[in-house]
Amino acid sequence: MTHILPWLATAATVLAASMTAANLGTRITGYGFAVFTLGSLCWIGVGLTAGQPALVWTNIVLTFLNLFGVWRWLGRQAKVEEGTEAAADASDKAPGETLFAVSQLTRATVEGRDGVLGTCVDAMAGCGSGRIAYVAVSAGGVAGVGETLRRIPWNQADMDGDVLRVGISRAQFDAAQQIERDSWPAR
Repeated sequence: MTHILPWLATAATVLAASMTAANLGTRITGYGFAVFTLGSLCWIGVGLTAGQPALVWTNIVLTFLNLFGVWRWLGRQAKVEEGTEAAADASDKAPGETLFAVSQLTRATVEGRDGVLGTCVDAMAGCGSGRIAYVAVSAGGVAGVGETLRRIPWNQADMDGDVLRVGISRAQFDAAQQIERDSWPAR
């Protein structure tokens, strides 16, 4: 068992880091913290069997931090998302404009007239009005490396569940203003 424990701790830590770094949503991040908790418990075992008190105490603290992460992402944040989903569903049936959780924009697939164009990564809104001016859409690349960011004015967009629909074609999207990572348009 003492030979397996360090490998289990290593595997759990690497898997958990991958799950949280991928930013695949609330539940995956929460499960990542659960796997981190398993890893830190294994590292405590490694530290105890190897006589390494610094490793033990570091991972005792990390265990508590990881449990906080589990609560934050599988408890609290999951409840927040349930609330926003309920409000959005209720607004479908209520008179007036349908609502959506703005946090959905950071993970929404963007679909144009002829298919998927990319993924919305963020939006810019007015400080006083709260109105969204434009969204930034990522296309191409792998895990953010080699991607291009393009600006789509909000008046060309419509949220439909988890999908941001834009009334443009692929050719129009490719011709849309490209955003530099460190220099987004102010207006």
